[in-house]
Amino acid sequence: MAMNRKHLTYLKKWFADYVADFYTEDPINNSTIRLKEKHTEGVCRNMILLGSALDLSDQDMILAEIMGLFHDVGRFKQYAVYGTFKDVDSENHAMLGLRQMAAHKVLAGCNRDEKRWIAKAIAFHNTMTIPEDQDERTLFFIRLLRDADKLDIWRVFIDYYKVRDKRVNAAVEIGLPDDPAFSPSVIAALNNGCFARIQDLKTLNDFKLLQISWVFDLNFIPSFRAVKERKYIEKIEATLPHSKEITAAVKHAHDYVERRL
Repeated sequence: MAMNRKHLTYLKKWFADYVADFYTEDPINNSTIRLKEKHTEGVCRNMILLGSALDLSDQDMILAEIMGLFHDVGRFKQYAVYGTFKDVDSENHAMLGLRQMAAHKVLAGCNRDEKRWIAKAIAFHNTMTIPEDQDERTLFFIRLLRDADKLDIWRVFIDYYKVRDKRVNAAVEIGLPDDPAFSPSVIAALNNGCFARIQDLKTLNDFKLLQISWVFDLNFIPSFRAVKERKYIEKIEATLPHSKEITAAVKHAHDYVERRL
C-alpha cells in the first residue's frame, strides 16, 4: 500500500511529539532545538516548492515531504547526547536519524520501495558526493532533498548572522573562531568551481565561504532560481571581509548560478 495524505498527517504529528521531548528548562538548548525544528519546516516547504516546479505527482510530493520531515531527525538526539551538530566530533546525524526511525518503526506504513527511497535520500543528504550505483528514481530523490536542505540552511545562517552580535550560538558555528582570516584551500575550491571540504575550515569566514560554495552542488533549475531570487550569495558575502581574493572567489559562484539559469 502506498503512502497517502493521512499517513503524512500522522507522521507530522509523530515528529512534533518526538521533538517536544528534547525541550528542557535551558533556554540555549531550547533555542537550538527550535532552530532545527524550524529548519525541518523550511526543508519541507522547499520540497513542496521544488516538487511543484518539477511537476511531481501527488504521490511523489507526499514522499518528498516525508523525506524533508525526517532528513534531520537525528540532529535532536545528536545535540542531546553530544552537545554539538558537528558530525566529526559526534556521529553521522543521517545514520543516527535512520536508527531512530527504525527503533520507533516510523515507516511501518510505507511499502518496500517507499522505505528504500526515503532511507536513501536521508542517508545521502549530507554526504560529500552522491552515490553512482543507485537507480535514477532513487538519485532523483537524493538530489531533490539535498537541494531543499541547502536552500533552507542558507536561510538559517543568514538569519543567524543578522543577530549574531547579540547572541552567539557555538553549535551553529560548529565551534569555529571568528577571526578575520580565511584559508587558501577554501578560496581555491570556489575558484575551481567545487565545494569546500569541512576538514579545511579553520575560521567562521571559511564556513561562510563553504556555504557559498554549495551552489556548485545544486541539481535543479528551480533551486538556482530560488538562490537568485532570495539573494543568498549576496547576503552571505555581505558578512565577509572585503578582499580581492574573496570577491574573485565569490564571483565564480555568482557566474555559475547565472550559467545554470
